Amino acid sequence: MLRKIFLAALVAALAAGGSACTVMQSTYQKKAEEAESLRKRYDALQNRYEKLLAENAGLKERNAKLAADLEEMARKRDKLTTDLAYVTGQRDKLASDREELDRILQSKSDSLSQTIYELRHRIASLEEENGDLKRRQAALEKAKQEQVEKVSSTYRNLLEKMRTEIAQGQVTISELKGRLTVNMVDSILFDSGRAEVKKAGIEVLKKVVSILADVKDKEIRVEGFTDNVPITGALAKKYPTNWELSAARAINVTRYLQERGIDPSRLSAVAYGEYNPVGDNATPEGRAKNRRIEIVLAPRE
Repeated sequence: MLRKIFLAALVAALAAGGSACTVMQSTYQKKAEEAESLRKRYDALQNRYEKLLAENAGLKERNAKLAADLEEMARKRDKLTTDLAYVTGQRDKLASDREELDRILQSKSDSLSQTIYELRHRIASLEEENGDLKRRQAALEKAKQEQVEKVSSTYRNLLEKMRTEIAQGQVTISELKGRLTVNMVDSILFDSGRAEVKKAGIEVLKKVVSILADVKDKEIRVEGFTDNVPITGALAKKYPTNWELSAARAINVTRYLQERGIDPSRLSAVAYGEYNPVGDNATPEGRAKNRRIEIVLAPRE
C-alpha cells in the first residue's frame, strides 16, 4: 500500500516535475530571448556610444581648431585695427601736409607770379635801356671814329708840316689807338745842358702849335726824358739830377704852348728823367735817342 502510495506520489512528483520543467524551459527560453535582445541593444548602444565618443573627439578637435582660428582672427583683427589706426593717422597727416603744401604752393605761386610780373617789367626796362645803350654806343663809335679821323688828320698834317725835321731824324711822329706822339730829340729844342727852348726849337714848336690849336678834344701832355749820364759841375747846382733837367725842359715847352694859345686846362708836364729809355745808354746813339721831348695827344679823361 505504501508502495502504491509512494509510486503514486512519485508519479505525481514526476508529473509535477515534468510540468515544472516545461514551465522552466519556457521561462528560460523567454529569458534567453530577453537576454539576446538586451545584448543586441547593448551592442547597439555600445556602437552608438563609440560613435558618439568619436564624434565628441571630432567636435573637440574642431572646437579647438575653431578656438585657434578665432584667436588668430582676433590677433589679425587687432593688427588690422592697429594698421587701420596707423593708416588713418597717416591719412590725416597726409591731408594736413597736403593742406600745408597747397598753402605753400599757393604762396610760391603768388610770389612767382609777382616775380614774373616784376621780371617782365625789368626786361622791358632793360630792353629800353639796352636800346639807349646801343644808341649811345653807336654815337660813341661815331664820335670815336670822328676822333680817329681827326687824329689821323692831325697826324697827316704834322707829317706834312714837319717833313724836313722828320727827314733829318730830329722828329718822329707815331699814332696808335687814338694816341698821337710827337718825339723830338733834345738837340732840336735845347742847347746842351740848358732847359730854355732855343730859337731853332721855337720854329719847330710853331709848326706843332699850328696843328694842335685845332685839336680841342684831346689832352696834351709834354713829357721830358734824359739819358743816364749824371749832371756834374756848375750845372748840378741848378739841376742836381736828370729829374730836374727833364722836368724843367718839359715845363718850358708846356709854357710855350700855353703862350701860343693852347688851353692850359688841356696841358700837363711830366718828367721821367733817365728812367724810361728808348735806346741803349751804353752807346752815344742810344743816349741821343733817350734825350728827348715827347708831345702826346690822348683822349681826355
